[in-house]
Amino acid sequence: MDDTESFCGASEIWDETLLSNNTFPEFTDCFQNTILVWVPCGFLWITAPYYLYYLVSYKGSPRQHSFLNIAKTFISGILFILTIVDVFKAISDHRVNPIPVAVYLAAAIKLFSFFLTICEIQLERIRGFVTSGILFIFWFTSLIASVIPFYTLIIKKVYSDDILRFSLFFLYFLLLLSQFILHCIAEEVSESSSGKYNIGVKPCLEVQASFLSRITYWWMNGLIVTGYKKDLEETDIADLHPRDKSDQVVPNFEKVWKKELKKHAVRDIKPATTTQVPSTSTSAKQRKIQRQDKIQEETPFLGNENEPEVVIKEGAKPEKPQNKASLTKTLFKVYGVDLFKSWGCKLVALIGYTNNRFAGRPEVEWKGYILAAGFFVVAIFQSTFFHQNFHISMTTGMRARSALIAAVFKKSLTMNNEAKKSSTVGEIVNLMSVDCQRFQDVAGQLWMIWSAPLQILLATVLLWQQLGPSVLAGLGVMLLLIPVNIVISTKQRKLQADLMRYKDNRIKMMNEILSGMKVLKLYAWESSFQDKVTEIRKKELDVLRKYAYLNAFSSFSFTCAPFLVTLATFATYIMSSTENYLDAQKAFVSLSLFNILRFPINLLPMMISFIIQTNVSIKRLSAFLKSGDLNSDNVQHEQISGTVIKVKNGTFTWDSEAPPALKNIDLEVAEGELIAVVGTVGSGKSSLISAFLGEMDKLQGRVNVKGKIAYVPQQAWIQNATVKDNILFGREMNLAKYDQVIESCSLKRDFEILTGGDMTEIGEKGINLSGGQKQRISLARAVYNNADIYLLDDPLSAVDSHVGKHMFKNVFGKKGLLKNKTRILVTHGIQWLPMVDRVVVLVDGQISEMGTYEELLSHEGAFAQFLNAYFTEVKEEDEEVDLDNDPEVIEEKCRILERLQSVTHEKCWFDKGKNTERRAEKLQKKAKLVRTISMIDESALPTTENKVKQTDKQVEKLIEKEKEGHGKIEWTVFLSYFKAVGIPAMVIIFLLFMVYQGTSIAANIWLSLWSDDDLLANRSLANTTAYSDKNTMYLGVYGGLGVVQAVLILIYSLLGTLSYVKAAAKLHHNMLVSIMRAPMSFFDTTPSGRIVNRFSGDVQMIDVTLPMTFRMWIMIFFQTLSTVIVISYSTPIFLSVIVPLGIFYYFIQRFYVPSSRQLQRLESTSKSPIYNHFSETLSGATSLRAYKAQDRFIQESLYRVDKNISYYFTKIASQRWLGWRLELIGNLIVFAAALFAVLTPNVEGGVVGLSISYALQITGALNMFVRTSSDLESNVVSVERVKEYAEVEQEAEWINPNKRPPSDWPASGECKFDNYKTRYRAGLDLVIRGITCNIAGGQKVGIVGRTGAGKSSLAMALFRLIESAEGKIIIDGECIAEMGLHDLRQKLTILPQDPVLFSGSLRMNLDPIDQYSDEQLWKSLEHAHLKSYVEGLADKLNYECGEGGQNLSVGQRQLVCLGRSLLHKTKILILDEATAAVDMETDELIQKTIRSEFKDCTILTIAHRLNTILDYDKVMVLDQGKIAEFDGPNELLENKTSIFHGMAKAANIVS
Repeated sequence: MDDTESFCGASEIWDETLLSNNTFPEFTDCFQNTILVWVPCGFLWITAPYYLYYLVSYKGSPRQHSFLNIAKTFISGILFILTIVDVFKAISDHRVNPIPVAVYLAAAIKLFSFFLTICEIQLERIRGFVTSGILFIFWFTSLIASVIPFYTLIIKKVYSDDILRFSLFFLYFLLLLSQFILHCIAEEVSESSSGKYNIGVKPCLEVQASFLSRITYWWMNGLIVTGYKKDLEETDIADLHPRDKSDQVVPNFEKVWKKELKKHAVRDIKPATTTQVPSTSTSAKQRKIQRQDKIQEETPFLGNENEPEVVIKEGAKPEKPQNKASLTKTLFKVYGVDLFKSWGCKLVALIGYTNNRFAGRPEVEWKGYILAAGFFVVAIFQSTFFHQNFHISMTTGMRARSALIAAVFKKSLTMNNEAKKSSTVGEIVNLMSVDCQRFQDVAGQLWMIWSAPLQILLATVLLWQQLGPSVLAGLGVMLLLIPVNIVISTKQRKLQADLMRYKDNRIKMMNEILSGMKVLKLYAWESSFQDKVTEIRKKELDVLRKYAYLNAFSSFSFTCAPFLVTLATFATYIMSSTENYLDAQKAFVSLSLFNILRFPINLLPMMISFIIQTNVSIKRLSAFLKSGDLNSDNVQHEQISGTVIKVKNGTFTWDSEAPPALKNIDLEVAEGELIAVVGTVGSGKSSLISAFLGEMDKLQGRVNVKGKIAYVPQQAWIQNATVKDNILFGREMNLAKYDQVIESCSLKRDFEILTGGDMTEIGEKGINLSGGQKQRISLARAVYNNADIYLLDDPLSAVDSHVGKHMFKNVFGKKGLLKNKTRILVTHGIQWLPMVDRVVVLVDGQISEMGTYEELLSHEGAFAQFLNAYFTEVKEEDEEVDLDNDPEVIEEKCRILERLQSVTHEKCWFDKGKNTERRAEKLQKKAKLVRTISMIDESALPTTENKVKQTDKQVEKLIEKEKEGHGKIEWTVFLSYFKAVGIPAMVIIFLLFMVYQGTSIAANIWLSLWSDDDLLANRSLANTTAYSDKNTMYLGVYGGLGVVQAVLILIYSLLGTLSYVKAAAKLHHNMLVSIMRAPMSFFDTTPSGRIVNRFSGDVQMIDVTLPMTFRMWIMIFFQTLSTVIVISYSTPIFLSVIVPLGIFYYFIQRFYVPSSRQLQRLESTSKSPIYNHFSETLSGATSLRAYKAQDRFIQESLYRVDKNISYYFTKIASQRWLGWRLELIGNLIVFAAALFAVLTPNVEGGVVGLSISYALQITGALNMFVRTSSDLESNVVSVERVKEYAEVEQEAEWINPNKRPPSDWPASGECKFDNYKTRYRAGLDLVIRGITCNIAGGQKVGIVGRTGAGKSSLAMALFRLIESAEGKIIIDGECIAEMGLHDLRQKLTILPQDPVLFSGSLRMNLDPIDQYSDEQLWKSLEHAHLKSYVEGLADKLNYECGEGGQNLSVGQRQLVCLGRSLLHKTKILILDEATAAVDMETDELIQKTIRSEFKDCTILTIAHRLNTILDYDKVMVLDQGKIAEFDGPNELLENKTSIFHGMAKAANIVS
């Protein structure tokens, strides 16, 4: 007691009597000097070590001294001085009255605390902080704590007795208030600290906001106002918080994932001995044993640590190595702390949620105010922490999604060939769009896992206090639901895996359809491929339906659970003892507690479903991220003097299950050497280049490559960018070098022709360029790159020999730009061989010969055989000259042929010496008639536009920005969804919910009647039969009403499930049909990623999210309506509050929704560029790895993801803005109701409780209704986007029943053009400007002209891929514009330029619609020169071609397309530069087949090599969309004034 008195004086810390029996809440002096000082200062000192460490370790840019910073420091200093003055005042007063120790201690604590705040304020400035939550809380709590002594001093009128003490405290209070206000304002962001943002982009608003602004989302006000005034645009959205940017997020994830992989790394599997190279006949089992299976990767997602060798004995069966690394564990390690932070906020909110309700009117008035204020403050804290929980957890999910997308993107750049087989572009896009999204979606809801059980536990404890052990009956009902849910969850998990597999297949199929849409339309295969997608979608919907049934049953059981729990508890309570009486208080307090139970119980099934989906997605992502990678040991990069490339005893394979593609490769390439690689189709030429690049699995040997590589693939990889950007490829512009490169690569004339010169935008996959243009741009990129080693995979096959000679001379040759570089050139052009340093001959994947040209010709070896095979392609009786060469090339070939004769004419294997001599003679005689490839010397063409300067050209934008919806979502969008669900079904669903809510109200009214029954209130009759019967009657009716509710929910669940799945099916089908019938112009201007996004992300939203949101909206709508009805019935006066409140809430919603809706649209549209870029990057992954450009493309992907996430972040912040304000309004209404109860005299406690209870109910109901309405409108954006693509412009009908051609049409193949004009799209210039001509049946017509003359347009016009603007085309008397597109296209045959194949079997690629027999398929393969190859395959016609036909070489793909055309043989054949992208040998095969198989047909050839049309009946010369000349080739050549003659002369073909 003495110690207490010396510490506090005569005062106690807590005096209940003093506080309660007083006219104001008076606290003791000891309490004021201890608790009110210790709590705020204690908080400051407890957090100080952590906060100071954080400040010191934070790497920020210092801020300059500002008025705000100086004012904060100054006030803290004044407070410090004021505290010292206060101490001296206390010492002075001690002489008169003893001052307790507590006063001095309090002063000392404050003194040190104010000094600490000065230190923290200055350290924050140095580290660039703009606000401090720690200091804000300290000043806020200090201010609140100071209110008590301040009002105590005023009420006790201390100012009259001790004016100095009062003045000092008054000044102290004012300074605290000032400091608090200053800490509500954020410092300005300095220029140096804002440097982390992109120029022209608004810095993140949250970063610039103060702590108070952050917790109240005040920083969102400006954007919400802007969104209300106008539709939000990209420029209105601020940049991401640095914390959320990829450059911060991705390294954190990579670091932990790398450690996890390293921890569980799979050790290498190596054979005990590897002296023997696996031969072609080696078993797959042995090859697996011999295979090195290192898990390595260039990116930091997999470890590169060397593991100890594991020896497997001969005969032992090796198990496939599995990495056990856990992606779930990694995600938890990286984001667990953030999630726990959000859960901490939720826990605080939960404590507020379960605080005691206002119960009755207090006896002292000030207590009423305190309780009302306390209720309000607790509610505000609850709202603030609740929304912080959401904000932190959802931004955490957002960061996880960003990291996962980056991981998937990086992984896709390092996948080995095994992994590629199981992961196509479509499937990986699905991982990005759906699986990565799942974790983002679930992160904001994960708190339910622990919160729901905790709420159930708390409510059960409170119920026990009301009803005792009877609660156990209700608890038993809940426990019975657990095994039911376990069964449902198990089945759902399996169904979810099946669902994702079908979704993968569907997206994969859609991706391939969009890539090959032109081929589908040319062959009229749209309906067949549409059926394939529909079939996959049908299976997907079957699984979705089963999944939804389980979900419906789960929802049904959990919706019924609260009522069943209530019924079981009440029944047990009544039946267990006659002493138990259910009065009004017990009934309604228990009912309110059961309603608390309803929320977590209803959330559990949704949460379980979310977790199952996320679990499946994480497993899929984990499997992908742990799949195999290209082994970095495939190629070494040691610095060996003199030797640039060295391969020693190398054996390589594309597939561990297949024979090696290359065997026993020994090759050394010296610095600056030019080496040609030759061989027949499929001999392994491209594989050799891939082996140098490290793209193949190395089974044995060693490869070393020294220096920087530039790579030109056989099929050019072109970006959706300008021509200039494709050539520069991320390098700085050097104009002199650039001009030199485009001149050497023969691109200048192309730039003059292209509408925007080198600023012309190239469409997706180079859709608006010819094959030759694409290849020359690809070569220009390599040359501009200035590498040490150039790997050139047949770059000259797509250009004519005149252009090829120019390129060889100026690029590859001894005087070319690359004369000092090391060059490996794969070629089929024998004319280049004498000009190279060495020739490497490949036969069946092995180097059969290697040496100089002279050395190889000096003896009869594989090289001589290769040349002989090349020359024997021309038939003996064929009178046309061989190939496409000018006189210089012919002369060179003659020399080669003469040399070949000297070696081989006496040998039995080539018994065609005389034939060879005759061919040599023909080569010499006809040299003057030979012409070059389709890149005609266009200076010979009469045009005034050739000299147009690039700078004068207007650049046309090919790919338009994705259309975004604007303004309010049209009612037609909602109507379209309702129609898809079914109007009758919608009406029944609404009626069911209406009756359900009516039944629920009736049950509550019945419970009220039960508790107020006079008979039951008479406890003296408790043991009578009448009393028991009455209870049973009430219980029975109450239970009956519950059964009715259960039945209604069950009917709704089943009906809703069927209807929503039906709606999803219908909306997808409508979009699919519309896309398949869209004209080619739509696909030319719309990136495939944009369409895939609709079929992936938006369809996912309609399949899963929208039905749940819609169900929630209906439920909340009727709950709100029933609450209003009950309140209006019980207390009609409350209507005076409800009506204006409802109007106010409506306006709040209308103010917020425009921003929310537009942000959803922006977020949806910003996903497409991510997928476009990804698809483009993956298709060029080999080139990127060769150029070491992965990092640049990864950064571009991260930038696009950040852009998308910035919209998502703004959207969730706007949701928190709305939620916090709605709850603030609701809390104010409850506060007003409480104040009304205090201020109104003679009000019963029950009425007060009822008033506050109704206020809580109505505000809660309206809050939820506004939120769900906003969510519904945001989610319906997906319906809007799907509807948009379901209504795109359609091409003509496939079948016109009123104008069908005869079954034998066309009989002769006569084509007549009558003043025909056409354009590609509305608003563009005509490309065909009035063609009139007649092509007789069976005629062979060659079409020539410069690029842009209209050659391909004419071919597209025949198939009506572009429609007539004027005039008509008549084939055999039938106007093609009047018939259905399929009737037309099925009667024409085309061999297009690009060999497009689909993933699937060879059979499917030849005959997707199963129209032909196996015999017909084999015959077509025989004529296409593929029969022997296919017969050698294990699966023959069922051989899987791989995505885009990747398992076949380019030449083989073109031959498959030829086989396809042979099956589709009709009277009219169009060859659209069909051999532009193939080697000469394949070209010869194709020409040979065409001449024999289509000899009676009308052939229109867009000429690529003039030798193919010199024996044609007519040649059509096009210029600027008009026919310049149309006559026989000999007549045109004899007419020296003809354009055709001019072209031949310009190419040195005729004199």
